[in-house]
Order: sequence, then C-alpha cells, then structure tokens
Amino acid sequence: MSVWLVHTLNGVSFGMLLFLLAAGLSLIYGLMKILNLTHGSYYLLAGYIGLTVMRATGSFVLAVAAATVAVTIIGAVMERFFLRRFHLDELAQTLLTFGFLFVFADIALWIWGGNPHTWPKPAWLAGSIDIGGRVYPTYRLFLIAFGLLVGAALWWFQEGTRAGAMLRAGVDDQEIARALGINVSLLFTLIFALGAFLAALGGVLGGPLLGVYPGADFEVLLLAFVVVIVGGLGSLKGALVGGLVVGLLDNFGKAFFPELAMFTIFAPMAAILAIRPTGLFGRQ
Repeated sequence: MSVWLVHTLNGVSFGMLLFLLAAGLSLIYGLMKILNLTHGSYYLLAGYIGLTVMRATGSFVLAVAAATVAVTIIGAVMERFFLRRFHLDELAQTLLTFGFLFVFADIALWIWGGNPHTWPKPAWLAGSIDIGGRVYPTYRLFLIAFGLLVGAALWWFQEGTRAGAMLRAGVDDQEIARALGINVSLLFTLIFALGAFLAALGGVLGGPLLGVYPGADFEVLLLAFVVVIVGGLGSLKGALVGGLVVGLLDNFGKAFFPELAMFTIFAPMAAILAIRPTGLFGRQ
C-alpha cells in the first residue's frame, strides 16, 4: 500500500468525523437559522462523558450510548428553554450559544482537569487489516464505513420519511404547517437534539483517534464551520463532501506542507467562497 493511499484513507476517516460534526451544525442552521456555537461543546462533553463511562465499565458501546444520550438531552433542553425565547433573533442566539461554549468549557475543565486524555480503542477494533502488503488500523476503516452509514440514514430520514417531510414543511412555511396540525415546536426541538446527537457521536468516535482535551471544542468548531462553508449550509451532501475535502486537505497539508497546514485548508475555502458564496451545494 503506497504512502499516498495511506494518507488518503487517513484523510477520509478524519473527514467522516468532520462530517458527523458538520451535518448537525448545517442542519440546525440550514433548517432553524440558529448559529449554534455550542456545537463544539457537545463534542467535548461527549468525549469526556464517554471516557468516564468507559473507564468505569470497560464497555465502548455503553460509553457511546451514555455520552450521546446525555448530550442529546442537553441539546434539547438548550433549545426548549433558552434558544426558543429568541426565535429568529440570530444575534441573541449567537451570543447565547457563545456564552454556553465558555460555560461548558469551564465545567469540563473543573470536572476532568486540564490534562489531555486518550480513549482506548475497543478490543474488536484495535487490530489492523492487511491492505496491499501493509497493515492499516481497523478503527479508521470502521470510521469510514460508519460515517457513510450515518450519511445514508440521515438522507433517508430527511427525504424518505413522513417526519422529514413535516420538518421540511415546517421550515418552508411555519404558519401553514401549524394550520395542518404539525407540531413545529416539537420538530424543531427534535432536529436540534439530532444535531447535538451527531456532534456527540463525533466526540466519542473521535476519542480513540484524536483524544479529548481542553480547547478541542474550539478546534473542532472551527473545522466544522469550514466544512459547512465549503459544502453549503443546510445540505447533507455538502456536509459529506465538505468533510471529505477538509479531511483530505488537512491530512495531506500536515504530511507534506506542515508549515502551511492551515493555509491548505483556508485558502481553498476562500477560493470557493469567491466563486460560489453559498458553498458547493448550498441554495442560491
């Protein structure tokens, strides 16, 4: 297996983690017009909660379940009791979520300390697979497969289910949707909770790969914004393509041009914005 193939697989696996983060961020803003700066906090909290559960139980599955459920509940509570008070007031929503970002960061620092932590890989994914005469970590291949599976499930939910149709109707015209008996408020809470769930998945699945540490929330939030800007707000296809593009650029940039690692991500983003301000798959 060539060095190029190794770096490509590394970039795709990282891109799938970014897709999980960006899909939730893109859906929340694209459908609800909420710029949720707390999205990185969901990633951080899920990583810490999952790590705590895994150390206590030794079960990766229980850690994933506990972290995603806890963060999903946090997201639903935030939308229902805080953000709903400022419906369609983007400045107030942005400032509120920005404040929560610092609150959650301080809570995490107080509970788990300032040292970085690395998740142990689950035993059934800790090995390697022989590809072209070289070994490659099974866990990274699992991330690629899982990301594609989540992407397919989200597309089916949005385009092929009654709940997805009601959600699109509520976004396009709330008054008509309410007149038809659709509980738009509940749908918005569910979509916000779904975005938090996706960010939590990124946090627990990224733990064995990237670890969890103070400041990770800001780092992943920045990358998630790059992904949604490149792919286009509100587009699942854009989140997937944008995640893969940013993941590959980040990996190849750090491998071959470490002194220009940030340039290799932000320069293409600026070029795409100059040519297509709404992103590759955003609505014109």
